Amino acid sequence: MELPEARLEAMAKRLEEVERLLADPAVAARPDELRSLGKEHADLKEIVEAWRQYRRTAGDLEEAKTMLRGSSGSERAYLEDELSEGRAGIASLAEQITNALVPKDPNDGRDVIMEIRAGAGGEEAGLFAGDLFRMYTRYAELKRWRTEVLAFNESGIGGLKEAVFAVKGKGAYSRLKHEGGVHRVQRVPSTESGGRIHTSTAGVIVLPEAQEVDVDIDPNDLKIDVYRSSGPGGQSVNTTDSAVRIKHLPTGVEVAVQDEKSQLQNKAKALRILRARLLQAEQERQSQAASDERRSQVKSADRSERIRTYNYSENRVTDHRIGYTVHRLADILEGDIDDLVDALAASERAEFVGAPS
Repeated sequence: MELPEARLEAMAKRLEEVERLLADPAVAARPDELRSLGKEHADLKEIVEAWRQYRRTAGDLEEAKTMLRGSSGSERAYLEDELSEGRAGIASLAEQITNALVPKDPNDGRDVIMEIRAGAGGEEAGLFAGDLFRMYTRYAELKRWRTEVLAFNESGIGGLKEAVFAVKGKGAYSRLKHEGGVHRVQRVPSTESGGRIHTSTAGVIVLPEAQEVDVDIDPNDLKIDVYRSSGPGGQSVNTTDSAVRIKHLPTGVEVAVQDEKSQLQNKAKALRILRARLLQAEQERQSQAASDERRSQVKSADRSERIRTYNYSENRVTDHRIGYTVHRLADILEGDIDDLVDALAASERAEFVGAPS
């Protein structure tokens, strides 16, 4: 990846300016400004020192290349070793600088709440939603993460209307956060006698899981209803009022859970989902840059808003956000999605690195 030299030089100049300000007695008398400058200095210093080392190493490499042209024997072997080490050093420094330029996502260390809903396409959309649920739970198994189903609403033919589940483990949010959006499948349904390809969609939402300390929910702000849980087709599957619906009155956010036989367990799960949704809403309110993030994920699963297509006849998966295609559909649906995840993360890094400071 090409480094943004103009941006890095501007950061080096800013570091010199910050160091002058930190040495100014007048600034030392203003604690708030001093704290702010101290943090900026720490953030800049890591990047600028790596950039200066990168330039020194690049200069040494050019000098070694010049000397190599007129060398022979043992001297040439020595210079070739120097060049090899220098290139490795340059690559390592470039990666260090690139990673340092990408803002740290405060949610990367969190666990995840994922929601999958069938979209356009009728029964086939429900089957595809079930495929995505299996893909993500299988991916979690491969990463040795734990999953916990919080809500699961099946369709009548073995598909899925909606699933909400937690994913717990190191790196869960940082690896899954780009999966939110509308996923599209193109395939011939098993019930299609004419062999025509159908297009269906499912929506995926990825939320950082919130802890109680992250979101303070006033019990007076909650409207809690209990009712009898029902299965596919609406038939009652419980003789007691164990299903729970919770509405957060100030925001209108509503969650319903009926999977457990115990009303208390359903209420606890509903509160976990509600807390995650409220946390993201608050983070979006505080960060203008992220203000459309959940809204873009929550949009109805319309075919025109797809982020990724799974095409069975071509054995193809394409992520439309970055134009990335792989031809191994079966592996992807078995949870082997690391190359997609890596490509999205690399694209995000490149976008940040190329952005003006």
